[in-house]
Amino acid sequence: MQLNLPPFEPELSRIDDKTKIKCLVRKKWLVLTPEEWVRQHFLNYLFTQQQVSRNRTAVEFGLEYNGLKKRIDILVFDTNGNPNIMVECKAPHIVLNAQVIRQIATYNSKFMVPELCVTNGMKHFWFGLQNGVYQQLKKH
Repeated sequence: MQLNLPPFEPELSRIDDKTKIKCLVRKKWLVLTPEEWVRQHFLNYLFTQQQVSRNRTAVEFGLEYNGLKKRIDILVFDTNGNPNIMVECKAPHIVLNAQVIRQIATYNSKFMVPELCVTNGMKHFWFGLQNGVYQQLKKH
């Protein structure tokens, strides 16, 4: 599926009768789902267009919230090891609505990351922390 992101040719393979995609960060084969397609394309965008370091990028970063185990799709750390960018990826058919924004805000309540992004590969909404309040940014 064509996304609203820079062209990218991920490594794909058929393994155990399933199409798999090789993760740009974890270097392992994952089942190709619509959300994983978006996540790998967005990682490529971060690495090639935003000059984010692969070495400072975590994928499916685990956290606990209200006793439940959750995973942040993409978490980028600055050179001091502090979380700097948090990204929530959804499948292209998922509408980016208030519920999706609440999800990333909930995850972020533990970190207060300077930049947040929600994406479905077609639309990307960026938010930046300015004077203690998140404002929508014009980016990509």
